[in-house]
Amino acid sequence: MKTLKGPGLFLAQFVGTTAPFDNLDGLASWAADLGYKGLQLPTTAGLFDLEKAATSKTYADELTGRLAEKGVVITELSTHLQGQLVAVHPAYDALFDGFAPAEVRGNPTARTAWATEQLKLAAQASRNLGLKAHASFSGALAWPYVYPWPQRPAGLVETAFEELAKRWTPILDAYEEAGVDLCFELHPGEDLHDGVTFERFLEATGNHARANILYDPSHFVLQALDYLQFIDIYHDRIRAFHVKDAELQVSGRSGVYGGYQGWVDRPGRFRSLGDGTVDFKGIFSKLAQYDFDGWAVLEWECALKHPEQGAAEGAAFIRDHIIRVTEHAFDDFAQSGVDHAANLKLLGLN
Repeated sequence: MKTLKGPGLFLAQFVGTTAPFDNLDGLASWAADLGYKGLQLPTTAGLFDLEKAATSKTYADELTGRLAEKGVVITELSTHLQGQLVAVHPAYDALFDGFAPAEVRGNPTARTAWATEQLKLAAQASRNLGLKAHASFSGALAWPYVYPWPQRPAGLVETAFEELAKRWTPILDAYEEAGVDLCFELHPGEDLHDGVTFERFLEATGNHARANILYDPSHFVLQALDYLQFIDIYHDRIRAFHVKDAELQVSGRSGVYGGYQGWVDRPGRFRSLGDGTVDFKGIFSKLAQYDFDGWAVLEWECALKHPEQGAAEGAAFIRDHIIRVTEHAFDDFAQSGVDHAANLKLLGLN
């Protein structure tokens, strides 16, 4: 059995314009002082040069060395924004154009090509940095049709997943070549948002070995999905883990769709660790049971609490939930030492 690593911190929500949040060294020192041992790095926040990390082992080594001096390591790289742009339904073109550089905005074909290249660079950078997993989104072609009204024409969903797999398979092949697992965060708004949609995608990619899961229970709480049973079903594909809390408050006025309300007023909302309803003792126990040896990484998102307070509390929360797995059974002291011949005799087989 293996003990998972942590606590880690996803930096995307903490990058800012003032010290210590305006550069990687400052963020690393701040996170280490809070007790974090690892950092998940977004690749679009200007914290480091993705192309250099992909093409120069020297640069990658220098990056890991700088962080080691601060007392932290890189857990994974993240291409959530670029992954979203691999597949965008035209209804969302204007909204998602802001995730792309100016030169490809207004040109969906060029935008998809840019995003695909970014994912491939991240595969090479992950290899150079010695990482085993990578975090991303799948993008979405079928999301506008998530509710079956008006009735979907036959084959619509199947065609969407065929196209999604067509776009992602060359990327997954690049991750296979790099020896890195590509972990999709299953998330509303993405075509991969629950177990069934992940299965659809997996089948469409020919069960690609590098198509895996970033497990985040908060998104399952908001969908009223059994996030503990999910681990039982998909544990062999879970290769990354966001520790994020959430709550779904049963209401007579609004449900899982949220009524177009803002995050504070939605029945389902994200919370800082310990403030929501996620059973983290159950989650950490199941991950230990199934030998997950990746990182437990805080993704802070909360409609109420200040991010710095959430981060400060999160390090201790994760540390206290990590289970140091046992190296021997609790009843080893009572071993009888009976040999095979004695076993046969006990069974009446001699």
